[in-house]
Amino acid sequence: MIQVKRVYEPPTPDDGTRLLVDRLWPRGIKKEDLQVDQWLKEVAPGDALRRWFAHDPGKWNEFRRRYFAELDGKPDVWLPIAEVARRGNATLLYSARDTQHNNAVALQEYVEKRLAASGRQ
Repeated sequence: MIQVKRVYEPPTPDDGTRLLVDRLWPRGIKKEDLQVDQWLKEVAPGDALRRWFAHDPGKWNEFRRRYFAELDGKPDVWLPIAEVARRGNATLLYSARDTQHNNAVALQEYVEKRLAASGRQ
């Protein structure tokens, strides 16, 4: 199972492996205070795409299309998430205020589709 959660929400036992999927460290959180198992910076959208999107819900579908194309070109950055999800729960941590239109939500969709396509959920 892959779930998404804001970094500002407290950890819970069902989080499983906690993966920070933002390129930039979350504001207002000290590294020693965030309970994170891995920081996967490289799985985040590229800087140009991130700036273009700027969390504008009107750009959401195009953002997802472009982000998925980026991910298609670098499977080595998202395959670790798939491996964690195959073994147990994975929680993708993000810092954006928008809980519906952010890279973690798109990444969750992307990886879950790849797992379903491979028949190994």
